[in-house]
Amino acid sequence: MDCVTILAQAVETAGPKATEEAIVPIDLFWKHITSLGWLEALTFISFGAVCLFYGWRVFKILVIISFGLLGLVLGMIISEKVIGLNNQLVGGLIGLVLMAVLSVPLMRYAVSILGAVAGGILTSGIWYACQLNERYLWAGALIGIIAGGMISFIIFKIAVILFSSLWGSGLMVAGSLALLYLYPQTTEEVEQLIFSKKWFLPAVLMIPTLVGVVLQNKFVKGSKDWDM
Repeated sequence: MDCVTILAQAVETAGPKATEEAIVPIDLFWKHITSLGWLEALTFISFGAVCLFYGWRVFKILVIISFGLLGLVLGMIISEKVIGLNNQLVGGLIGLVLMAVLSVPLMRYAVSILGAVAGGILTSGIWYACQLNERYLWAGALIGIIAGGMISFIIFKIAVILFSSLWGSGLMVAGSLALLYLYPQTTEEVEQLIFSKKWFLPAVLMIPTLVGVVLQNKFVKGSKDWDM
């Protein structure tokens, strides 16, 4: 079954039935956001702003952190499910160090992978915002992964700008929503938007991302000493 057929089926089944089959863990995302304190939220916003506007300057650090976190998760899963270790932390730390170290000599490939993932997140967000059937959310993500991966391997600069802008946007959105939740006058309104308006989260994530892409592209063009 190709993506075109899946898209047609998703459009046909969009609506009340698709809502009943919701699989996107919005409640889990919201739980993590609301667990942030005001200091953590401000830190997220500050670091996110740096990534959003100057990610092209610190992209190597972002890549190492990203693959380090991936290695941490994979190490914990493998140590528990495959090896059967009681201490997941040891396996997680080994995976963290291994993936972080490997990302340095394979930096170009790592950036391309992150660019592909960023493309998948954006297109799956559009899929979710359009209220298409969430069972086929992977099809929307696959479109972005393929497109983002192809562009990233062809134009390295695009991959850097895309994933760093999305990372920065995500941090800023999480921090901003956490602050709004902590402010009593906006708590109910924000929570209602999160759970009743499917377009809200994708919109607040994509708009800053697009701003970051445009601005970073201008900054990169004006910087002669940036080594891609």
